[in-house]
Amino acid sequence: MNKLIIRCIVASSLCLSPLLTIANTIKIGVAGPLSGPYAAFGEQLWNGASLAAQDINNQGGINGDKIELIKADDACEPKQAVSIAHRLINNDNVSAVIGHFCSSSTLPASQIYANENVVMITPASTNPSITERGFQTIFRICGRDDQQGTVAADYMFNHLKVKQVAVIHDKDTYGKGLADAMKAQIEKLGSKVVLYEGLTRGEKNFNAIVTKIKDSKAEAVYFGGLHTEAGPFVRQLREQGVNVPFVSGDGIVSVDFVTEAGGPKIVKGVFMTFGADPRNFPEGKNVIDAFRKNKIEPEGYTLYAYASLQAIAEAMKQTHSQDGKKIADWLHHNPVKTVMGDKAWDEKGDLKKADYVMYEWDDKGQYQQVKN
Repeated sequence: MNKLIIRCIVASSLCLSPLLTIANTIKIGVAGPLSGPYAAFGEQLWNGASLAAQDINNQGGINGDKIELIKADDACEPKQAVSIAHRLINNDNVSAVIGHFCSSSTLPASQIYANENVVMITPASTNPSITERGFQTIFRICGRDDQQGTVAADYMFNHLKVKQVAVIHDKDTYGKGLADAMKAQIEKLGSKVVLYEGLTRGEKNFNAIVTKIKDSKAEAVYFGGLHTEAGPFVRQLREQGVNVPFVSGDGIVSVDFVTEAGGPKIVKGVFMTFGADPRNFPEGKNVIDAFRKNKIEPEGYTLYAYASLQAIAEAMKQTHSQDGKKIADWLHHNPVKTVMGDKAWDEKGDLKKADYVMYEWDDKGQYQQVKN
């Protein structure tokens, strides 16, 4: 009898040892376009989250537990986003998710996370609907389209003195939502939208739209979409002699925009809205230096992803829990110190303070904040 008990104890120990290993690892998904035309943005998210995980683990992890990141490629395709959301929850057993990038992917995926009580923080999805559905575990660490659209419209009206504008979008959740927000504000200010039209993602020939813009006598062109279409679009505008201001949003905040356009000289003078450059925050100096030491420029959403993991880790640390409701409740009521300064969220999961500003691309292929 004693031998049988001993065997059972030994067997139980052997069976439990893998579980103990898993319990000491906190799995967090990083979801975004890691392949396809928007992979540059997915790389930004992965780079940011990876260094954050390394730094947090080197400092003792989350109450002694180590972070393990799980890659999840949605290619900015909604159906694929849904598929990987299920995989992250059911197969990978993640406790939280950083992502997604495209709003059209984040919308359906976030509903799955919310239903399963998993906290998700998107570093980049700006469509207002994401946080308007009453999901308590869904957050973003960026602003909203209705905020950046307003900033763009105000700048175009007050500084560029635009009275007639052509508004073009890519028919996607993000692009059309951003264009519509800007359109509403600039019409409210008194400018006229002389052309409103959509193009298709993946399209490269914009001659027909360029001709319509020329005929419309627009004094500026506003584009809601990503760099893959914005680049060739602005190039064809310039090639056909349309040299009015070209204004867009945070979907072109990548050096890939310069490549798609055909070089720095083409993008010179292009304006875009984006949050205050996180590379200028003193809180992130050491992290930025670490990125550059590894030959990575932390542009675009790199530091947004880093800050997202900081927020998740701090909430887990303070609550001593991986339960989504407890993590979410803590984030709704407490600010977090991040590489982008202190961040705090309202009851919807939006930042209490958004910091959109206007940038202008120069002839070196770099963007700088515009001084108003």
